[in-house]
Amino acid sequence: MSQRLFVGGEWVEPEGGYYAVIDPATEEIVGWAPEASRDQVHAACAAAREAFGPWSRTPAEERAAVLARAADIIRSRLVPYAELARAETGATTGTARGMQVGVGAARFRRYARVEPAEWAIPPQINEAGPMGKAGVMGALAVRQPVGVVTCITSYNNPWANPAGKVAPALAMGNTVVVKPAPQDPLSVYRMAEALAEAGVPRGVVNVVSGRSVEVGEAAVESGDVDMVSFTGSTAVGQRIAEVCGRSVKRQLMELGGKGAAVVFDDADLGSAVSGIGTTFSFYSGQICTAPTRVLAQRGVYDRLVEQLAAYAGRLKAGDPRDPSTVVGPVISAEHRERVESYVELGRKEGAVVMTGGERPALDRGFYVAPTLLADCTNDMRVAREEIFGPVVVVIPFDEEDEGVALANDSDYGLIDYVWSGDVARAFRVARRLRAGGVGVNTVGRNMEAPFGGFKKSGVGRDVGSYALHAYSEVQAIVWPG
Repeated sequence: MSQRLFVGGEWVEPEGGYYAVIDPATEEIVGWAPEASRDQVHAACAAAREAFGPWSRTPAEERAAVLARAADIIRSRLVPYAELARAETGATTGTARGMQVGVGAARFRRYARVEPAEWAIPPQINEAGPMGKAGVMGALAVRQPVGVVTCITSYNNPWANPAGKVAPALAMGNTVVVKPAPQDPLSVYRMAEALAEAGVPRGVVNVVSGRSVEVGEAAVESGDVDMVSFTGSTAVGQRIAEVCGRSVKRQLMELGGKGAAVVFDDADLGSAVSGIGTTFSFYSGQICTAPTRVLAQRGVYDRLVEQLAAYAGRLKAGDPRDPSTVVGPVISAEHRERVESYVELGRKEGAVVMTGGERPALDRGFYVAPTLLADCTNDMRVAREEIFGPVVVVIPFDEEDEGVALANDSDYGLIDYVWSGDVARAFRVARRLRAGGVGVNTVGRNMEAPFGGFKKSGVGRDVGSYALHAYSEVQAIVWPG
């Protein structure tokens, strides 16, 4: 299958030819993805600019109806779309259906719910005006669309991540140019297909892909683009931010993470182990929100390490199509080597490999065994750098203040976690953590809660109503009271 670009409502032959998309479980070719040229990326941005005016003036209810129809189309094709996602990413069948395509459809349905675009500001005495006290002024704050949004998405979830950008952006009246990750772009073209069938006008949604960095650069630097929404590594995010800064483009950055899981002596160990254990299985650890850096209080340290090692050792790695498989492959051979190099680095730094640390005995596929590194210190590179694989490091601590200090001693601050039987302490510690989100006795997410990071984990917040603010500018309208 050779996939064409989607530009201005047309399926366009790529000027850069095609490249193979590889199934990380079988190492076979899934399909052929298009390589856009710089000119084609700029054409997509120009098409989005031309479509912006009419789409932004389309009543919100009509825009919402398009998103609702898209959600229905995606759900009606759950099985084939999930099979493609599974083949592109190596996710298990259950994850591909539920957490990838299923969540993608749910996000389109969520933003088909029309919310007020303006709200009254309580009357205030205008004491700071140029004419002195001027009495009561009426005021409204109105959300206006930003304009053309470039959405650059991550490879770990080619449905939920793009949908989380495209759906709220379209709901607010923006137009989009989507640049998917080069490893698994085919699913994003299926999303564009569903939107086109749902009635999205020409040019409102555009998709351009490619392995060359030139493709992403062109989508960011284009003068037709008003905002860039990016999910990916901190290093790439920094380069995008530099370009956006030169032309004062709006940014939404969801970057790397090295989530601290602070486990106190009084924690429910079963809950902590199953929550931390999701790092080994969920996307094979290729997720920025994973609790990859465990800080265990001394009284529970040995038991936690023992139980985590046993938990990881029970997880079956293998063919994602097999219902008994829990751990699929990582995305590529290159990434497998990167993860393995970190495990070896941990050994050299003095960490003890409690389980894993080797490749599963499988003939094909880019697999990494769930790996637990114990007796770590917070200055080790394996404890400070994002590995993005099924690897967990464990660090001991004594008192609460030390645990908080260790958790905050990181360049990252996306999602942290606290496990304690003392709920008051858990919430007290949560408030002290420098992270955009904190899970208390859970790794679960509330998809209406704001999502984003502190420090080098990102800029801005999205999800739920916060995404509508992220993809809009606030305009104040005032009048004499």
